[in-house]
Amino acid sequence: MTPVQHDTAAGVPITVLAPQDPSRPAALVVAWHLLDEPADPARMAALLPLAGLDAWRVYLGLPLTGDRTPPGGPDFSDVVANVFEPIVRLAAEEFPAVLAELRSRLPVDDRLALVGGSIGALVAQQVLAAGAPARATALISPVVQLSGLVTANERAFGMAYPWSASSTAMAERFDFVARADELSTPVLLVVGEEDDEPGLRVPAEKLWQALPAGRASLVHVPGMGHTPVTHAAEVDAAVTGWLARHLT
Repeated sequence: MTPVQHDTAAGVPITVLAPQDPSRPAALVVAWHLLDEPADPARMAALLPLAGLDAWRVYLGLPLTGDRTPPGGPDFSDVVANVFEPIVRLAAEEFPAVLAELRSRLPVDDRLALVGGSIGALVAQQVLAAGAPARATALISPVVQLSGLVTANERAFGMAYPWSASSTAMAERFDFVARADELSTPVLLVVGEEDDEPGLRVPAEKLWQALPAGRASLVHVPGMGHTPVTHAAEVDAAVTGWLARHLT
């Protein structure tokens, strides 16, 4: 494959960045983008290329976004049931087939790392909890509780989400503060100091505290809100350093 390639794997849009020597086996890093910027695989690869890693870096498109956006756009009549929950659930469900195809097409060894931004971080946690054989995980502006993402959106848009028994059950299923013991790899959390406090920053800190000592790191980025766009170099360096430490 070329050093940068836009393609699909198991029907999922991907952007691939090659290691220094693409003819030799290397580690595989799989990343999921945000719904805010960078909001697709190509933009996340450009913003956070993790070029300091001698690894294949593959950025996956989220379900219900980009070329997979439903006709007429997402159904926001129930943002939990129709947008947030299916994005996470479907992305996690499609990952095993994507991973199998990547391993069949790329000269990768058995080292795997996961990266996710915002709701993509929730995907990475679900994939890890489902048994992905990863050695390290890095979460950027992470959503660690689906309910926290709703709280952040309520505060950002001045609206109140009408919780139902069904959507409450969905949120409880995607609560990795409660499910911290299912995250089996070293976990880095990169959190903007200007991100939403009750919905995103506080849950990230609770997850960090819930993980075993020495197996998690929490990095606060001064001046950064939810999107890493304005602090990309700092975020890239933090993620690169963490993954290099655990993949080598």
